[in-house]
Amino acid sequence: MPQPASDYAEYIRDSFERNILFWDTLRQRADNMLAHERAGKPPLLDFDYEVIIDARRFNRPANYTLLRITRVGEDCIDDCLDPEKPPVMIIDPRAGHGPGIGGFKRESEVGMAMHEGHAVYFVIFYPEPAPGQKLDDVLHALRRFVEVVARRHGDRAPVLYGNCQAGWAMILLAADCEGLAGPVVPNGPPLSYWAGEAGVNPMRVAGGLLGGAWLANLVADLGDGRFDGAWLVQNFENLRPEGVWDKYANLYANIDSERERFLEFERWWNGFYFLSREEILAIVENLFIGNRLEEGRVPICDGCTVDLRRIQNPIIIFSSYGDNITPPHQALGWIPVVYRDTDDLKAAGQRIVYLTNPHVGHLGIFVSAKVARFEHRAILEGLGDVARLPPGLYEMKIDNPTGDPDCPKPNYSVRFEERDVADIRFEYPRSGFERVRALSEFTTQAYSRMAGPWIRAVTTPWSASALEWLHPMRTSRYLLSASFLPALHAVSALARIVERDRHAVPPDNLLRAAERRLSDGVSEALSQARSARDSGFEQLFSALYEGPWAETWSRWLEGATRPAPDPAPAQSAAAEPAETERGVRPRSRTAIPAQIHVPARSTTPMASKNPGQS
Repeated sequence: MPQPASDYAEYIRDSFERNILFWDTLRQRADNMLAHERAGKPPLLDFDYEVIIDARRFNRPANYTLLRITRVGEDCIDDCLDPEKPPVMIIDPRAGHGPGIGGFKRESEVGMAMHEGHAVYFVIFYPEPAPGQKLDDVLHALRRFVEVVARRHGDRAPVLYGNCQAGWAMILLAADCEGLAGPVVPNGPPLSYWAGEAGVNPMRVAGGLLGGAWLANLVADLGDGRFDGAWLVQNFENLRPEGVWDKYANLYANIDSERERFLEFERWWNGFYFLSREEILAIVENLFIGNRLEEGRVPICDGCTVDLRRIQNPIIIFSSYGDNITPPHQALGWIPVVYRDTDDLKAAGQRIVYLTNPHVGHLGIFVSAKVARFEHRAILEGLGDVARLPPGLYEMKIDNPTGDPDCPKPNYSVRFEERDVADIRFEYPRSGFERVRALSEFTTQAYSRMAGPWIRAVTTPWSASALEWLHPMRTSRYLLSASFLPALHAVSALARIVERDRHAVPPDNLLRAAERRLSDGVSEALSQARSARDSGFEQLFSALYEGPWAETWSRWLEGATRPAPDPAPAQSAAAEPAETERGVRPRSRTAIPAQIHVPARSTTPMASKNPGQS
């Protein structure tokens, strides 16, 4: 059917105006990014706060600080506190971005905790790590924060809310030699790093395809001992290229309503923070590639190794099947490894509750207003019920017939259904990941001996700064600032004119509808290409690390890395008693603990389409 000429004219004008407003929004994003850098990248909290304690002044400094939330808008939090409720301490993930996502807006984890009457504390971190900062320095700082919060509330243990990376940090604290008291709520926590669904969670195979942890070592060396978080954020964007397209397409299509929301989120998304070399290597080698957490082999400090069986705190794990970064497989897969069966878990006196969302993405677990008003509110309101549960494994179910996330009780209810540990066993090629771990140890050692010293010798603060500012995650943003491209001042001036006399086409404009179909087609094509890419990665991983070829090279690697035999074994054996008599401890012959096999399970309640929701 021929389209009226007015449709063409209206669409052309609307498209022209949207183009101007779109590029002006990207200019504003770049200006915001540079202004945030100049301000020192402060935390992006939508609440007033006061500093309680700064870990940069500790004897073992770490770039963390404990804040107390004092006010939201014109309302002082002290006016709405319920003294019968425990304090809540929220910790944001340190995974490339800065702090603030847990209190990014009023309808957030911070906002819900305040709404429920809890005193709220928030842990922030700074862009630069302390010199030589290690993972155990961070954990010691977090432990001290917990102690400070408890003392401020009559020695009442706080509820620990940890998002993503901060979730596993809280688990490490609860599982170390000192342990913790009080409930732990890890949201989207990667705890069983090798688990996942083939073709859906490709990040778990990336370490194998890149040859192990040596690349993180290289990046940290090129950064003069600092690992640039922009690399982590770039990995997140590469996971779903269609998501990046949709973000910009949605901004262009709805520029009048989406501009402020886009700028608000991008202010956080583009604030890149650093980790120290020691931190990133400890994380990659022990957790993401080594998967030593569930095996109880993560060293914290001298004489102390993490053991998840030590945890006595109630644990409430929130994850989502729409999360392609930390799916429920990784959030829950450690449980059947640590506990043989449900009776074993009960005998340990532990209570573990899990809650799943069927569709929300990784960031939505922390930042979605609907999730905050629904799941996070239910978690906080259900803390007392969790404390009264007998030891065991439970799935938290939320019944909300109204579908309104703001409905009060009794219009919605929470129940806890007992589950069997066998229900959450997930099948994955464990032997292949074990070979990745062995190869990573070999390549990292080779890099450290051969290339690392030379790269560190030629790296300077100047070269590290140059690489920082030339990173594509930065250049693709800040080069659109008027500070770098003065012509964008004209775009800004045009945008102000357009805003005063905007001519948006109606939704039923046929050309606008065609534009939407084109955008959806591009998104679908990118999604299919991403699926093919991820499937190819899985197949390549399988070819490299499973089957006869993998057996061959892994045997060679084992032989190449095996220590040379003692030329005089008889003398060494005879010497040991003498060493013992002199009070010298003989060399340990303890073998590495055997790998725990996780059997396959074809059908489980966790595999349902809409788990965790009723």
